[in-house]
Amino acid sequence: MNILLNLLWLLLGGIITFVEYVVASLVMMITIIGIPFGVQTFKMAFLALMPFGKEVKTTPQSGGCLNTIMNLIWILVGGIWISLSHLVFGVVLCITIIGIPFGRQHFKLAGLALTPFGKQVVEKGC
Repeated sequence: MNILLNLLWLLLGGIITFVEYVVASLVMMITIIGIPFGVQTFKMAFLALMPFGKEVKTTPQSGGCLNTIMNLIWILVGGIWISLSHLVFGVVLCITIIGIPFGRQHFKLAGLALTPFGKQVVEKGC
């Protein structure tokens, strides 16, 4: 079922979201300071490519000082807007019954987009 849903996700906009995140990652990685932010954007790109069957987990060291500072910078620089856009798409998709599974994936992306440092994307059940 996840394969079918991921295929529909790709056809209905997932590939565009993936490409946007990859381009943003490459642009961020031009400078040394931007590399950690580019890595986090790559994390979101691969979740946006095939979100069904994956979950976002908090790492044990996520409460560290560096992760907190990097998440604050991320939020201030643009993470809030990325998160809000996924939140809006999720709400719009959840209006219809057919769109609920896709809306839930946008909510998953919104959570990761708000604070990506200290989180990892894993297959469900791992």
